[in-house]
Parts: sequence; C-alpha cells; structure tokens
Amino acid sequence: MRPRGSGTGVRAAIVGGGMVAAIHRRAIHAAGGVLAGVLGSRPERSAQIAAGWGVVAFPDLAALLAADVDVVHVCTPNSTHSSYGLAALRAGRHLVCEKPIATSVPEAAELASVASAAGLVATVPFVYRYHPIVRELRARGLAGEFGNWHLLHGSYLQDWMLSPTAGNWRVRAEAGGRSRAFADIGSHWCDLVEFVSGERFDVLTALTSIAVPERPEGSAESFTTAADTTRLVPVATEDTAVVTLRTATGVPANVVVSQVSAGRRNRLWFELDGAAGSAVFDQENPESAWLGTPDGATVIARGTGTVSADQQRLSYLPGGHAQGYQDCFDAFVADTYAAIAGDKPPGLPTLEDGLRTARIVDAVLDSAASGAWTPIERTLP
Repeated sequence: MRPRGSGTGVRAAIVGGGMVAAIHRRAIHAAGGVLAGVLGSRPERSAQIAAGWGVVAFPDLAALLAADVDVVHVCTPNSTHSSYGLAALRAGRHLVCEKPIATSVPEAAELASVASAAGLVATVPFVYRYHPIVRELRARGLAGEFGNWHLLHGSYLQDWMLSPTAGNWRVRAEAGGRSRAFADIGSHWCDLVEFVSGERFDVLTALTSIAVPERPEGSAESFTTAADTTRLVPVATEDTAVVTLRTATGVPANVVVSQVSAGRRNRLWFELDGAAGSAVFDQENPESAWLGTPDGATVIARGTGTVSADQQRLSYLPGGHAQGYQDCFDAFVADTYAAIAGDKPPGLPTLEDGLRTARIVDAVLDSAASGAWTPIERTLP
C-alpha cells in the first residue's frame, strides 16, 4: 500500500452498482479520490456499470483485491456486507461498509474486531452526522446550553413501501436480515440522537408490524412484464416499529419508524428536551434547527451568526445556499480518506458505531417478539 500524505489520491473500488453505489461514486470523486473499478453482482452487470462510469470492471472479488486499491466501498445487499468487508480487511484494504454492517450481532462484532486488530480505517455511512446544523446542535449540547436532558423523541418516516406492489430484496430476511425498517432507518435515528445528545440508550421495549403481508419478490426496476408484480412472496420484515427506550442515565426516549407513511419521503426528525432548552432537527429541512427556551423559540440557520468550529468546518457554501444529503456523504467520505492519511476527523462513524446499532436492532426484534423490556448491551459479542 502506498503512503498517503492527504485524502487526495486515495484509490477506491466499489462493490455493488445500485443507487447507493452511485452516491459513493460521486463522494469518492468529491473527496479527491480515484475510482479504480467496480464489481457488480455478475460479470455482465460489472461491465455495464463500468462502461457508464468509465472505470475497470473487476471479474470477481479476487481480482479487485489484487488490484492497486487502498479502500473498498461495500454497497451490496445486507447479507453480503460482512463477507465482503472481512475479505477487504484481511487483504489489508481500508473499508467503507454500508449499514447494517452485518445481519447479526456476532458477524458485526467480528467485522469490527478484525478492523481494529488490523489497524485499518473502517467506517459506516451514518452521514446525517454531517449536516453542519447537526454539528451545531451537538456543540451547543456539549457546552451545556440545553441543560440536562429530560426527554429524547422523534421519528423516521418514509413511504417508499406504502404500495402493495412495492417490492425489494430487503423484504426477504435471507437478503436483508431479520429487520428491514428499523435496521435501515431506525438505526440512523438512534445513531444520530446518541451522537447529538451524548446519551447512550441502555434498555428498550418495542412493537413492530407488517403492513403488507405479501409483496413482489423483486424491485420495481427489475420488472419486465405485468406478471412480475403478481409473483408474491411472504413479507418477513417489519414495515413499522414503535420503540420506547431509556438511556444509561435514566432519560426516557421514544422513536416511531415507518416505511409506509404516505407523503413522507425521508423525514428523520428529533426533538431533544433539556432543563434549559430544546432542540429540533428535521432532515427534510436540514439547513435550520428550532430551539426552544423558557421565554419562547427561535430558528437558527446554517452559516448565520456565531457558529461552532464543527459547523464551520463542514459548511463550504455561504448561508442561504443549501447543502444537502450528497454533501453529507461527500464530507463523510472526505473524512474517511483523511483518516486513511493519518488524520483524526471529529465525529467519524466507524464499524464500532455499526456494531452499536446492530445491538440496538437485535434488542428491538427480541423485545417485539417477547413483549419484554430488553437491555441493549447483553452477553452477546
């Protein structure tokens, strides 16, 4: 592996070719990286993606790992994250692994352990941490502006699985894991609220539901005839989850998670209520935050007034010129590459954070099945 003086020039390879892989590709270029090649689900798919991206198509994983590549971005179905990630780490490559990093806690623990033992940079895209206004709220909370927390609450609502004809590989537990909605988006909410508040969830009780009991097996883009939408498979993963939690310091929390809420495209929302003030963030309106005080409420906007060092670091456009999701992803990859070069960027989410959310997902499913309060950090690895 060649030494790097900065994140610029890092050579990357992507495993996977879907929507998320395209987001990673843009972020690699934005971070000054070089995309060396791509590995798709089969050789013809690899060739198709590579032709569109103007890169090399790797025939298999062995060829990718034999190439001149510094970091591997894993953007494949959930059930393959662990195996691809372990292969990359054991070959001495740094890793960016989509979440969930594995479909079981033991697999997630192994992945995090191998990365730590190898001394490699291994990160997971909890990219909502990279909204500058999120960093502002975190900085204010750490400075004591809101006082001790009384209540943490919110929701993460989507509607992409509302239609009974909506299909996706995530519906099948063998491809997506035991959890769908909570592992996919509830994990983001938990990571973000723990990151901003500084609290750590300790125990929880959960309810889950399946709104549509049968769905098409494939994704809409894979349908070729009308008959494709009538080939249904049983749905084994949840569409909704309602979870009540308590933090290690005793603060109550609650989150509602849904992929069947009409009109909600991607509404990650939280409110953190403290003894001296409250803070509200809505990911669909990420350039501002609502602050509550005993005397009323105000709205702060990115890039205005006196801002924290972390907000300033991540704000590259003047206030009023909106930054969004892709900008968060770009900043996350840039921080990953800076870490590869030896820097220590603040707030970089690692496989340890991925393992943390795997434990939370596991506790949610166990509580939903048993109806009992369930601790998150149990005797599992």
